[in-house]
Amino acid sequence: MNKILSFFKLKENGTTVSKELIAGATTFFAMVYIIFVNPGILSQTGMPINGVFLATIIATVVGTLVMGLFANVPYALAPGMGLNAFFTYTVCFGMGFSWQEALALVFICGLINVVITVTKIRKAIIKAIPKSLQNAIGGGIGIFIAYIGLLNVGAISFGAVPGLAAFNDLSIVLALIGLIITIALLLLKVKGAILIGIVATTIIGIPLKVTSLSGLTWNIGQPFVEMFTTWTDANLVTHAPLFGEVFNGLGSLFSDVSRLPLALMAIFAFSLTDTFDTIGTFIGTGRQSGIFSDEDLLAVEDGKGFKTKMEKALFADSIATSVGALFGTSNTTTYIESAAGIEEGGRTGLTSVFTAILFVLCILVAPIVGIIPSAATAPALIVVGIMMVASFKEINWTDLAEAVPAFFAGVLMALSYNISMGIAFGFIFFVIVKLCTKKAKEIHPIVWGSSALFIVYFVLNALSAAGII
Repeated sequence: MNKILSFFKLKENGTTVSKELIAGATTFFAMVYIIFVNPGILSQTGMPINGVFLATIIATVVGTLVMGLFANVPYALAPGMGLNAFFTYTVCFGMGFSWQEALALVFICGLINVVITVTKIRKAIIKAIPKSLQNAIGGGIGIFIAYIGLLNVGAISFGAVPGLAAFNDLSIVLALIGLIITIALLLLKVKGAILIGIVATTIIGIPLKVTSLSGLTWNIGQPFVEMFTTWTDANLVTHAPLFGEVFNGLGSLFSDVSRLPLALMAIFAFSLTDTFDTIGTFIGTGRQSGIFSDEDLLAVEDGKGFKTKMEKALFADSIATSVGALFGTSNTTTYIESAAGIEEGGRTGLTSVFTAILFVLCILVAPIVGIIPSAATAPALIVVGIMMVASFKEINWTDLAEAVPAFFAGVLMALSYNISMGIAFGFIFFVIVKLCTKKAKEIHPIVWGSSALFIVYFVLNALSAAGII
């Protein structure tokens, strides 16, 4: 026990083992919904759902343990909401990359994040992007996620004009019931509200015949089979193991030079979103709790450098993404739900260790994953989206110069069904606004360069569509 107290510096941080245990469990229940939602989203690309379930747990456990043991801070990591949606709906469905190639892009993104963290480039990127655009990107991803939740159950109809679908489909009705349950639990501050909402909705779906139990087989080993061995599905199709498929993706990713601009755009969007997620979580929870000193946080905000604890936390976050891609999941990032554990008194990495242990135990529920209908995960997507939209409050909407780029960055993500398009238009209109207001000196070179690359991409895309190139 004394070694634990000494290693995690519990006394110095004013905490105890029992406090850290309660905090770790609280964080776990706040974010465990991801083990059901993430496989549901990524499996739409053709990835094996049970394998992704295990990959989600492995990425979460590895990333969270590194955060706890290396950085000694009470943060948990898992595949990020928004980033998994970008992986599926934009990179795979929109840009046309295979899921193996998308994993390769995530793997590269993780390596880049490690390099830019170690070399201090990451702080320059954080300083370069205006706060209003950072908040607009976060809020826009919230709208995008909620929109996906509605689409997944067919709640939006597309006729002459888009509109709400008729509530004559039991999937939509079940999703609405689940949404009401989840919101009620959140308002009542019930721990694990989102997880309880998913489970309750799945159970209610059984008599409604939306939840099918036909595929329920108690085979805890299936995720390991799909992860590490060559396996055959019910249709007698043979699949390669999920682990290591990222290298097949790397092999084919750059075989077609014409797709290079798309690949670079995807990597940029992955990295940018991951960075803002992480820094926003650290700043939002670190100041009030005292986990990071004011000097640490000011160093992040003014771009002058990171102190030791912050550097370690950012490094832990960076390597988790590449590890997750290696096993078969989208970007792993620091979860804002860690704030729940911090509010319960978590102050050291021991909180993260307890959270990781609880995620390991989740392997026992593997057989349940395949029966959870989209109507049960849709409410979780909508609720998480609502929470993320809170970023919009930090934007001065009465200042047109700030509102214009923020609007395009935030709203176009959902309207174009593409996160990178929102980022692109936000950057471009930020440059236009600064040029029109004769404040070009306020445009950071990174924003100049990014905007130029986005414009080049749009021009090449238009010329290609016209058959000119």
